[in-house]
Amino acid sequence: MTTFFNPGDSVDRGAWKFATYLRNPMPRQAAIWLKLDLFVSWYLSGNFAPIQSSLPLTRCSYTGVIPPDLAGGQYVRNGGNPLANSDSERTAHWFDGDGMLSGVLFRSCNDGSIVPEFVNQYLETDVYRYTKRSKHLTRPVLPSIASLVNPASSLLHIVFEILRTVLLVVLSRFRSAGATIKKISVANTSVVFHDGRALATCESGPPLRFTLPSLETVGWFDGAKAENEIPTASSKGTFGGHGPLSWMREWTTAHPRVDPLTNELISYHSTFVAPYVRYSVIQPRHTKSLEARKAKPSPINRPIPGISSPKMMHDFGVSLAHTVILDLPLSLDPMNLLRGTPSVSYDSTARSRFGVFPRHNPDLIKWFETNPCIIFHTANCWEEPATLKRDAALHLLACRLTSPSMIFSAGNLPTPAVRPVPPEYAEEEQCRLYYLSFPLGDGGNHDAVIKHQWALSAIAFEFPTVAPAAAMRNARYVYGCTTGRDTYAAPLGKAAKIDYLAKMDVATLIARGEADPPREVTGCVDARTVREIMARDDPRDPIRLFGMPEGWFAQEPRFVPRVGARSEDDGFLLTYVFDEAQLDETGACRPDAVSELWVIDAKSMRDVVARVKLPQRVPYGLHGNWFGEEDISGQIPYEKVRRREGEKGQVGLLDKIRETCEDLVG
Repeated sequence: MTTFFNPGDSVDRGAWKFATYLRNPMPRQAAIWLKLDLFVSWYLSGNFAPIQSSLPLTRCSYTGVIPPDLAGGQYVRNGGNPLANSDSERTAHWFDGDGMLSGVLFRSCNDGSIVPEFVNQYLETDVYRYTKRSKHLTRPVLPSIASLVNPASSLLHIVFEILRTVLLVVLSRFRSAGATIKKISVANTSVVFHDGRALATCESGPPLRFTLPSLETVGWFDGAKAENEIPTASSKGTFGGHGPLSWMREWTTAHPRVDPLTNELISYHSTFVAPYVRYSVIQPRHTKSLEARKAKPSPINRPIPGISSPKMMHDFGVSLAHTVILDLPLSLDPMNLLRGTPSVSYDSTARSRFGVFPRHNPDLIKWFETNPCIIFHTANCWEEPATLKRDAALHLLACRLTSPSMIFSAGNLPTPAVRPVPPEYAEEEQCRLYYLSFPLGDGGNHDAVIKHQWALSAIAFEFPTVAPAAAMRNARYVYGCTTGRDTYAAPLGKAAKIDYLAKMDVATLIARGEADPPREVTGCVDARTVREIMARDDPRDPIRLFGMPEGWFAQEPRFVPRVGARSEDDGFLLTYVFDEAQLDETGACRPDAVSELWVIDAKSMRDVVARVKLPQRVPYGLHGNWFGEEDISGQIPYEKVRRREGEKGQVGLLDKIRETCEDLVG
């Protein structure tokens, strides 16, 4: 039995012990019995561990030949990097932490040479600025996702975590706090470029603008302008609107899409309150005439009908003319706690729903239903017009999971048992690239039947990307990550790592599937394993794999086309890599450990064209993007960058109370 108070404890010491117990729902003795080191998460160790140093643009050495196609551009990747990290025994999740950008600029020199320069910076969110100012926080301001999804977390523990965050938000308004938390986003998920702005994203807040190539923070973007930009007559805010719930309605997907033709920014806003999902299309400043805008007004914060409960929505599908909203049986609902289930919960007996509608009119949504699944990332979405032999259809490629195991393994948690499922829903554990085809007929929901739905390959596949010019069209190739295992769900006590990059000729695989259709839902066009594909090593194979050297691991790749490319795959894959031979005997990174940026030939999937040695390591993170020279030179002017506020006035009694409270809750 756990004892919170000993006779010799002071009141403060007893309160501290009680708070520490609440922060760790599994008693230490239980961990000893299970022989699990649950108090030092895999996602706080090795190259998952955060790095505290930030570097300005710093010249890097390299081997090989840097393609001239990269000259003047910059690769930038986002990821969680918790600033408050001294409590190494806390619960942690891979998706936690303050946003940190890590980039490599390929600077063009007057003599025609290209010099790579590395830079990394924290994103100056409200949460980061408050954390930086505090002297007493030992862990992030926000609750760990691992605490929220863990079925073993008691209601008391979760309530404590939420109240701790609320308390810190209130304390941030004290004079000496130096930074008020008005938005809870840590902006740690992805990056995108739209209409002269580079934006960092996370679905718990609006996008956050940053500068290229220095990666300094400008301010929050409201759909019309960003903080610290020069105001204009048309700078009227859009995301969130007004009212007491505006702070929640401005939450924006971490994966907005930019139309390569119209330059529209398409996004949605998922919240805990009805109507649960809203939808926005942001027009660029200059590319469309006023008459065209009036003829086709853009939806802003428009409710999407037909969604009856809050869900964990991370991505969606966008084609040149349609949008696909994913209403899957993965709930994200604080009210679940009152029902005795985690706030994030998967119902393996419920249906998955795909809502298809014209881009500018969500009221015309048409719902398609199928077996339960989880989709965190879509790869591509495109229309196919009607012909004499085929009806009009909308096609979607998505990374489909059959269980929530990846959510739990990313927090070093066991996957809880799911409800018994009907035989028609039974599927093996998998994370595969799926092809789904939705008819675009004029009928209502009564004829909403998915025409095709099957996997293109049996290998695990995630973090998909396509050539930018082929996005929202019938792209032939999809690139992504895979692993030697059948799934991305890591065994308890280990972390999921990427040891292969994959290139799929989806056009060929789809054609094979249509000629000889696999079984709907559970079928697969190509049933080979990673080992079998690697053993064949055929340049004509529709699935090509790039295997990392032993002990090396990659991150999400990003495709960059060659200038004057002759084919869709004529270009390069950029990815950060790390050699784990740089870990010490305890599994920690040595102080001199460094990462590299590899430039890989995307056509052959064999050759590393260039290896850029970075001055420090880049922790395993999330999503990145390529910003071309024209993006960097075409940024909208701004007045200043966002800096942490200084201390205001003398420290008084209330400020001492703030420091005491911070010390108590950690």
